Amino acid sequence: MSITATDVKALRDATGAGMMDCKRALSESNGDVESAKDLLKKWGLAGIEKRSGRVAKEGTIGYYIHQLDPELPPKKGVLVELNSETDFVAKTPEFRDLARNIAMHIAAMEPKWVSRADVPAEILERETAIFKESDQLKGKPENIQAKIIEGKLNAMLADRGGVLLEQKYVRDESGRKTVGDLITDYAASVKENIGLRRFVRFAVGE
Repeated sequence: MSITATDVKALRDATGAGMMDCKRALSESNGDVESAKDLLKKWGLAGIEKRSGRVAKEGTIGYYIHQLDPELPPKKGVLVELNSETDFVAKTPEFRDLARNIAMHIAAMEPKWVSRADVPAEILERETAIFKESDQLKGKPENIQAKIIEGKLNAMLADRGGVLLEQKYVRDESGRKTVGDLITDYAASVKENIGLRRFVRFAVGE
Protein backbone atom coordinates (compact mmCIF):
# COMPACT_ATOMS: atom_id res chain seq x y z
CA MET A 1 0.00 0.00 0.00
CA SER A 2 1.26 3.49 -0.89
CA ILE A 3 1.82 5.76 2.12
CA THR A 4 1.22 9.43 1.30
CA ALA A 5 2.59 12.54 3.00
CA THR A 6 -0.99 13.35 4.02
CA ASP A 7 -1.28 9.98 5.79
CA VAL A 8 1.97 10.59 7.64
CA LYS A 9 0.97 14.12 8.67
CA ALA A 10 -2.44 12.93 9.91
CA LEU A 11 -0.81 10.27 12.08
CA ARG A 12 1.72 12.76 13.38
CA ASP A 13 -1.05 15.22 14.28
CA ALA A 14 -2.92 12.46 16.10
CA THR A 15 0.04 11.09 18.05
CA GLY A 16 2.72 13.79 18.25
CA ALA A 17 5.33 11.28 17.03
CA GLY A 18 8.10 12.19 14.57
CA MET A 19 7.51 12.13 10.82
CA MET A 20 9.93 9.27 10.17
CA ASP A 21 8.46 7.19 12.99
CA CYS A 22 4.96 7.79 11.62
CA LYS A 23 6.00 6.80 8.12
CA ARG A 24 7.69 3.63 9.40
CA ALA A 25 4.67 2.71 11.54
CA LEU A 26 2.27 3.15 8.62
CA SER A 27 4.52 1.10 6.36
CA GLU A 28 4.80 -1.75 8.86
CA SER A 29 1.04 -1.74 9.48
CA ASN A 30 0.14 -1.64 5.77
CA GLY A 31 -1.48 1.75 6.16
CA ASP A 32 -3.80 0.76 9.00
CA VAL A 33 -3.91 3.87 11.21
CA GLU A 34 -4.97 2.19 14.47
CA SER A 35 -2.27 -0.48 14.08
CA ALA A 36 0.25 2.27 13.36
CA LYS A 37 -0.78 4.05 16.56
CA ASP A 38 -0.27 0.82 18.50
CA LEU A 39 3.20 0.43 16.98
CA LEU A 40 4.17 4.00 17.88
CA LYS A 41 3.00 3.42 21.43
CA LYS A 42 4.96 0.17 21.62
CA TRP A 43 8.14 1.80 20.35
CA GLY A 44 7.71 4.72 22.72
CA LEU A 45 6.99 2.56 25.75
CA ALA A 46 10.07 0.47 25.00
CA GLY A 47 12.21 3.49 25.80
CA ILE A 48 10.36 4.62 28.89
CA GLU A 49 12.12 2.20 31.22
CA LYS A 50 15.48 3.52 30.02
CA ARG A 51 14.33 7.12 30.50
CA SER A 52 12.76 6.60 33.92
CA GLY A 53 16.12 7.03 35.66
CA ARG A 54 16.71 10.41 34.05
CA VAL A 55 15.97 13.47 36.16
CA ALA A 56 12.77 15.36 35.38
CA LYS A 57 13.43 18.73 37.03
CA GLU A 58 11.65 21.03 34.59
CA GLY A 59 7.87 21.29 34.35
CA THR A 60 4.86 23.40 35.14
CA ILE A 61 2.19 24.02 37.75
CA GLY A 62 -1.18 23.09 36.33
CA TYR A 63 -4.36 24.40 37.90
CA TYR A 64 -8.11 24.06 37.70
CA ILE A 65 -10.81 26.13 39.36
CA HIS A 66 -14.23 24.48 39.48
CA GLN A 67 -16.98 27.03 38.98
CA LEU A 68 -20.40 25.92 37.74
CA ASP A 69 -21.98 29.37 37.97
CA PRO A 70 -19.86 32.41 36.95
CA GLU A 71 -21.94 34.60 39.25
CA LEU A 72 -21.04 32.54 42.31
CA PRO A 73 -17.62 32.12 43.93
CA PRO A 74 -15.76 28.90 43.02
CA LYS A 75 -15.80 26.13 45.63
CA LYS A 76 -12.99 23.85 44.46
CA GLY A 77 -9.46 24.34 43.18
CA VAL A 78 -6.47 22.12 42.35
CA LEU A 79 -2.76 22.72 41.86
CA VAL A 80 -0.57 20.00 40.35
CA GLU A 81 3.17 19.82 39.67
CA LEU A 82 3.95 17.98 36.44
CA ASN A 83 7.63 17.46 35.61
CA SER A 84 9.55 16.97 32.38
CA GLU A 85 13.23 16.55 31.55
CA THR A 86 13.50 19.67 29.40
CA ASP A 87 12.18 23.19 29.45
CA PHE A 88 11.38 22.75 25.75
CA VAL A 89 8.69 20.17 26.51
CA ALA A 90 7.46 22.03 29.60
CA LYS A 91 6.72 25.13 27.50
CA THR A 92 4.53 23.35 24.95
CA PRO A 93 0.76 23.89 24.98
CA GLU A 94 0.27 20.10 25.00
CA PHE A 95 2.24 19.73 28.24
CA ARG A 96 0.32 22.54 29.92
CA ASP A 97 -2.96 21.04 28.71
CA LEU A 98 -1.93 17.69 30.21
CA ALA A 99 -1.26 19.33 33.58
CA ARG A 100 -4.62 21.13 33.47
CA ASN A 101 -6.51 17.99 32.48
CA ILE A 102 -4.96 16.10 35.38
CA ALA A 103 -5.91 18.94 37.74
CA MET A 104 -9.47 18.75 36.41
CA HIS A 105 -9.52 14.99 37.04
CA ILE A 106 -8.31 15.54 40.61
CA ALA A 107 -11.13 18.01 41.26
CA ALA A 108 -13.64 15.41 40.10
CA MET A 109 -12.21 12.23 41.65
CA GLU A 110 -10.60 13.64 44.82
CA PRO A 111 -7.60 11.26 45.09
CA LYS A 112 -5.65 11.27 48.33
CA TRP A 113 -2.31 10.00 47.01
CA VAL A 114 -0.25 10.25 43.81
CA SER A 115 0.89 6.61 43.71
CA ARG A 116 0.42 3.40 45.67
CA ALA A 117 3.81 3.94 47.28
CA ASP A 118 2.35 7.00 49.04
CA VAL A 119 -0.45 5.04 50.75
CA PRO A 120 0.37 4.60 54.47
CA ALA A 121 0.95 0.97 55.47
CA GLU A 122 -1.55 1.23 58.32
CA ILE A 123 -4.35 2.05 55.89
CA LEU A 124 -3.59 -0.99 53.76
CA GLU A 125 -3.40 -3.16 56.87
CA ARG A 126 -6.71 -1.83 58.21
CA GLU A 127 -8.54 -2.35 54.91
CA THR A 128 -7.07 -5.83 54.54
CA ALA A 129 -8.31 -6.74 58.02
CA ILE A 130 -11.80 -5.49 57.12
CA PHE A 131 -11.85 -7.50 53.88
CA LYS A 132 -10.78 -10.63 55.76
CA GLU A 133 -13.99 -10.44 57.80
CA SER A 134 -16.13 -10.36 54.67
CA ASP A 135 -18.70 -13.11 54.16
CA GLN A 136 -17.35 -13.46 50.63
CA LEU A 137 -14.19 -15.09 52.02
CA LYS A 138 -15.80 -17.59 54.36
CA GLY A 139 -15.06 -21.20 53.50
CA LYS A 140 -12.67 -20.34 50.66
CA PRO A 141 -9.06 -21.62 50.44
CA GLU A 142 -6.34 -19.21 51.57
CA ASN A 143 -4.98 -18.66 48.06
CA ILE A 144 -8.45 -17.71 46.80
CA GLN A 145 -8.94 -15.42 49.80
CA ALA A 146 -5.65 -13.69 49.00
CA LYS A 147 -6.72 -13.05 45.40
CA ILE A 148 -10.09 -11.68 46.50
CA ILE A 149 -8.46 -9.36 49.03
CA GLU A 150 -5.95 -8.16 46.43
CA GLY A 151 -8.78 -7.43 44.01
CA LYS A 152 -10.74 -5.50 46.63
CA LEU A 153 -7.67 -3.43 47.57
CA ASN A 154 -6.95 -2.66 43.92
CA ALA A 155 -10.54 -1.58 43.36
CA MET A 156 -10.51 0.60 46.47
CA LEU A 157 -7.27 2.35 45.54
CA ALA A 158 -8.49 2.99 41.99
CA ASP A 159 -11.80 4.47 43.13
CA ARG A 160 -12.71 8.02 44.13
CA GLY A 161 -10.52 9.16 47.00
CA GLY A 162 -7.79 6.64 46.17
CA VAL A 163 -4.55 6.69 44.17
CA LEU A 164 -4.40 9.26 41.36
CA LEU A 165 -2.28 7.26 38.92
CA GLU A 166 -4.55 4.21 39.22
CA GLN A 167 -7.87 6.04 38.79
CA LYS A 168 -9.68 5.81 35.46
CA TYR A 169 -9.16 9.11 33.66
CA VAL A 170 -12.52 10.93 33.72
CA ARG A 171 -12.26 12.26 30.16
CA ASP A 172 -11.45 8.89 28.56
CA GLU A 173 -14.62 7.75 26.81
CA SER A 174 -13.44 4.14 26.62
CA GLY A 175 -13.30 3.94 30.42
CA ARG A 176 -10.06 1.95 30.25
CA LYS A 177 -7.28 4.52 30.42
CA THR A 178 -5.92 5.48 33.83
CA VAL A 179 -4.23 8.76 34.71
CA GLY A 180 -0.99 6.77 34.80
CA ASP A 181 -1.67 5.58 31.25
CA LEU A 182 -2.34 9.16 30.19
CA ILE A 183 1.06 10.29 31.44
CA THR A 184 2.83 7.22 30.02
CA ASP A 185 1.32 7.79 26.59
CA TYR A 186 2.44 11.41 26.62
CA ALA A 187 5.94 10.43 27.78
CA ALA A 188 6.14 7.98 24.88
CA SER A 189 5.13 10.67 22.38
CA VAL A 190 7.76 13.20 23.54
CA LYS A 191 10.41 10.61 24.43
CA GLU A 192 11.06 12.14 27.84
CA ASN A 193 10.64 11.07 31.44
CA ILE A 194 7.40 12.72 32.59
CA GLY A 195 6.45 12.60 36.25
CA LEU A 196 3.66 13.86 38.45
CA ARG A 197 5.31 14.92 41.67
CA ARG A 198 2.49 16.26 43.85
CA PHE A 199 -0.88 17.93 43.96
CA VAL A 200 -2.98 19.98 46.34
CA ARG A 201 -6.78 20.04 46.30
CA PHE A 202 -8.72 22.83 47.96
CA ALA A 203 -12.43 22.75 48.77
CA VAL A 204 -14.36 25.37 50.70
CA GLY A 205 -15.41 24.07 54.10
CA GLU A 206 -13.04 21.07 54.20
